[in-house]
Amino acid sequence: MRGGMGNMQNMMKQMQKMQKKMAEAQEELGQQKIEGTAGGGMVTVVVTGHKEVVDVQIKPEAVDPDDVEMLQDLVLAAVNDALKKAEELTNNTMGQFTKGMNLPF
Repeated sequence: MRGGMGNMQNMMKQMQKMQKKMAEAQEELGQQKIEGTAGGGMVTVVVTGHKEVVDVQIKPEAVDPDDVEMLQDLVLAAVNDALKKAEELTNNTMGQFTKGMNLPF
């Protein structure tokens, strides 16, 4: 029966190592800058890997007082583009931790 305890401790150590690596990966994600664009670069939005918008750039020619709706659409599209890329990056980064594990959750 004693062997079982050693295994358990070993597993716990592995889990702790993994959690540390996951935390580091999460932190790195937060430092990543992901760019989303719309309107052929008329609007650029930058988000972090934590999906926080950190920059919005709008070219002057995108600003048409008679067509504010178009600008709103471009901003929305750029934000969604950036968030989609951030989501993919997160899945790729964090996915490596869950792939090799057959955890029951």
